[in-house]
Amino acid sequence: MRLSKLHGAGNDFLVAVALDGRPAADAELARRLCDRHRGIGADGLLTLLPPSDGADCAMELRNADGSIAEMSGNGIRCLAWVAAREGVGSADRISVATAAGTRVVDLERNHRGDIVAATVDMGAVTFVPAEIPVAAEAPFDLEATFHGVTYVGDAVGVGNPHFVLRVDDVETARVTQHGPHLERDDRFPNRTNVEFATVTKPDTVELRIWERGVGETLSCGTGVVAAAAALHRRALVGPCVLVRVPGGTHRVELGETARLHGPVVHVFDVDINTEDLT
Repeated sequence: MRLSKLHGAGNDFLVAVALDGRPAADAELARRLCDRHRGIGADGLLTLLPPSDGADCAMELRNADGSIAEMSGNGIRCLAWVAAREGVGSADRISVATAAGTRVVDLERNHRGDIVAATVDMGAVTFVPAEIPVAAEAPFDLEATFHGVTYVGDAVGVGNPHFVLRVDDVETARVTQHGPHLERDDRFPNRTNVEFATVTKPDTVELRIWERGVGETLSCGTGVVAAAAALHRRALVGPCVLVRVPGGTHRVELGETARLHGPVVHVFDVDINTEDLT
C-alpha cells in the first residue's frame, strides 16, 4: 500500500489514493496505520476517491481510532495536495465531495510552483441543535462539570459537531484530562470535538483542541472555524480572525460561508506491507 504523509499546522494525515475505485481502508487497518508506535503514525487516514456529486474527487476520512469523520479542514488541504499531484482538478482549485458536502479548495503555490497553503470554503456554520447535532433547546451557554471544574460553552456545527468552551488560559486548561469525558457528553449523540478557547488580543484567539476519536491534536481545521464562529457570534472577535493553535496559525473569514486558510506540508511517501502491521 502506498501512502503519503502530510500535515496542516501539525495536524498530520496519511493519504491513500484510490482513484481506480478500490475500496478505502477499513477501521482496523486505519487504526494500525495511524498507530504512532506500531504503524506509521497520524491523526487520521484520508482516502482520495473518484469523482462524485459533481466534484473533482471525493474524500473519506477515518480518525486515528478508526471511526469515520465527516470533515477535516486540515485534512482536506492535505488530500488536495495529493489530488493536485495526481492531476485532479485545475492548477489552483479542486472541489472535493465529503460526508459534510462538497468543499472547494483554492491552492497557494510558492515561486517554484510547490503547494504550500490552501484556503477551504468550509460551508455554512450552524447553531441549529438538530443540525449539529446536540440534544438541547438552544446550543448556547451549555454547562458541563467534571472533577469540580464547570465549563460554559456553545455547540457549533461545521459539518461535524463541536463544543467551544471559553477558558481564561488555554495553557493551563485540562485538555487531556477532561477532553475524553467532554467528548462523550450525553447531549452529543455522535460525540463531539472540544475546543478550549481564549481571546488574547483583538481578533486573535488562542486555541487547544481535543479531537473526537483522536485526542489532543496540534490543530483541527473545523475546530478553528467553530471557535471563530462561536466567539464572533458573541462579538468577542470580528469576521476575520487569526486562530493560533500549538501547530501554527490559521486565518478564518466568516460570512455566508466560512473560509479557512492554513499551511500544508508534504512530509514523505511510503510503501508499506499492511500484513506486517500488528
